[in-house]
Amino acid sequence: KKLKIFIILWTLMLVSIMVDGQSREARNKIESARIALITERLGLTPEQAEKFWPVYREYTQKRRELTQELRQARQGMDPQNMTDEQSERLVNMAMEIKQRELDLEKQYSGRLMNVISSQQMLSLRKAEDDFRRMLLQRLQERRQQQERQQQFQQQRRDEMMRNRQGN
Repeated sequence: KKLKIFIILWTLMLVSIMVDGQSREARNKIESARIALITERLGLTPEQAEKFWPVYREYTQKRRELTQELRQARQGMDPQNMTDEQSERLVNMAMEIKQRELDLEKQYSGRLMNVISSQQMLSLRKAEDDFRRMLLQRLQERRQQQERQQQFQQQRRDEMMRNRQGN
């Protein structure tokens, strides 16, 4: 359970770092895709959607703030050069933030289940996981494509240099 929470936090942190590097337009496209996927997977009625999205956005924002708090705590820290006291403090802080995230999830799950069914709640968790997985896969594919492009460009430059040297 703790490992799963850690993996989820790590994934969220990774995605947020990658998304932060994108333009506002790209972030809006990602958010629109997430909304469309969740709406479709949950089968939200218009009445449910009207009540669901404000609560869900509030929950997502608070969850993002917790993730950012943990990222800021880790920022500038080198695990190889930390004292035992510093690393223990960081571990304790991470556990506290994870507990706060769990408390937040419990609180908002209750609020959301006043709007959607328990089955839709389960579908929400799966949709969030699926979306995260798809986003990471697309980011990885994009990175690989950029690497291939850079390799191709480097090969062209090398070939041009060989041709110049040969003439």
